[in-house]
Amino acid sequence: MSRVLVVDDEPGLRRALSINLTARGWDVTVAADGGSALEAAASTHPDVVLLDLGLPDLDGLEVIAGIRGWSRVPIIVLTARTAAADAVDALDAGADDYVTKPFAMDVLLARLRAAVRRGEVPGGGGAEEVVDVDDLHIDLARRTVTRDGAPVKLTPTEWHLLQVLVGNAGRLVTQTQLLKEVWGPAYGRETNYLRVYVGQLRRKLEKVPGSPVHLITEPGMGYRFEV
Repeated sequence: MSRVLVVDDEPGLRRALSINLTARGWDVTVAADGGSALEAAASTHPDVVLLDLGLPDLDGLEVIAGIRGWSRVPIIVLTARTAAADAVDALDAGADDYVTKPFAMDVLLARLRAAVRRGEVPGGGGAEEVVDVDDLHIDLARRTVTRDGAPVKLTPTEWHLLQVLVGNAGRLVTQTQLLKEVWGPAYGRETNYLRVYVGQLRRKLEKVPGSPVHLITEPGMGYRFEV
């Protein structure tokens, strides 16, 4: 049973989400504000967090930053804000996805399942797949990356994106393919996601993020990992 932390200041929506998610087999914890959300995240260790941006005490971006300080748990932002800048700000802060209100429950459930899959660590037992290029050591089996011997902390979405690109090293991966592989089959046009997350990976992995040599953009088509 997957655990979800629902953070929203609207009592009716909290109750509706709790009832619907519980009925569909989720273990649900709810929080009405940012402070309670941070405490609940630390005490319950959810598999995914569903977070409203408009909270009474802390801004949702502050909650994302607080969780990201110690956890890679997938975070889906649930918000009535429809401006693209708000979504980009949330993704930049460390969120993995966002859903705007009002929403269809089946769409939300699909997003939650996809987020949990991205956050899962696959079981061991298989052969190790290791890529060494310049100062980077990427272990696909252990889901670890080091740069100059120092561990690089990646969010689940950053890791999944890198995994797809490295697994297709030297080959173009189209924008549509990346979106469907990393975010799920319901995605295909959200190219701003790719710009945000590839930018974050470049800042973490490239010696000169503005002049990447490994994470290459093929304008209008997709991305390629060069070894």
